[in-house]
Amino acid sequence: MRLTIGSRGSQLALWQANWVKDRLAALGYEAEIQVIRTTGDKMQGVPLTSAGAKGLFIKEIEEALIDHSIDLAVHSMKDLPTDQPEGLSVAAVPEREDPRDVLISRNGQLLRDLPATSRLGTSSLRRQAQVRSLGREFEIVPVRGNLDTRLRKLDRGDCDALILAAAGVHRLGLQNRITAYFAPEEMCPAVGQGALAIEVRLDDERTGQAVAPLDHRPTHLAVRAERATLHALGGGCQVPIAAYATLRGSELHLIGLVASVDGARIIRAAASGPKDDPENLGKRVARDLLAQGAQSILNSIP
Repeated sequence: MRLTIGSRGSQLALWQANWVKDRLAALGYEAEIQVIRTTGDKMQGVPLTSAGAKGLFIKEIEEALIDHSIDLAVHSMKDLPTDQPEGLSVAAVPEREDPRDVLISRNGQLLRDLPATSRLGTSSLRRQAQVRSLGREFEIVPVRGNLDTRLRKLDRGDCDALILAAAGVHRLGLQNRITAYFAPEEMCPAVGQGALAIEVRLDDERTGQAVAPLDHRPTHLAVRAERATLHALGGGCQVPIAAYATLRGSELHLIGLVASVDGARIIRAAASGPKDDPENLGKRVARDLLAQGAQSILNSIP
């Protein structure tokens, strides 16, 4: 059985697709990677927050999956909208990489030591809002592109520090560039950060069975809880929303956050529940956030 894997063409996306390809090979399946350029790849000069659409990095890949041009798709989970096209399903979520955010500064300075005039590179409203909530009024410099591109921009002085997902830095073997890690309690990760989503057609049982051994149940349960929170809040990249779940014994523990873009308002919630009902846990945390006033923040976003 030969499988075709759909992937974006960035260095990190190809690393992820090749990781899946190698795991399938170990299970006895031949696979090839088909690179698909997505809308998000074509809009490198446009801030994601103003692009105005969900699924910018997966739309064309899902279309290829639906029309049978590919057999499976490998996505970064945080790029995958909570509403999937009819007929598609996440068949496997491999074990998560480090879900935390990291600081990479040009001079090796920690966040607290950076001068107030420092330029902080990030295109994430979630990161921007949480940094603002710490009382640091850095100049925020929008930075897009693959990891190498962002690091080059840092090194040439376009900004003084970057905030990035640890997972991508780890996967590309660039841990030596990391200045510091943010604990999830101080910088709550994006929904699904560090996890991969292997998406297949629901009617393709053979491919579903092929990728099933790659599923890591603790990660899959945690991600389901996080995505349930995001779905209940109806958020996208225009709103600073974060959620992070961990499995502790037989229970999932979930923290969630909604913030105003300027960081002036940060609403947090946390709850625990049975691991076999992650969606209900996610909805509970969303309801708590809304009860605390999150709706007014959500309504303030165009």
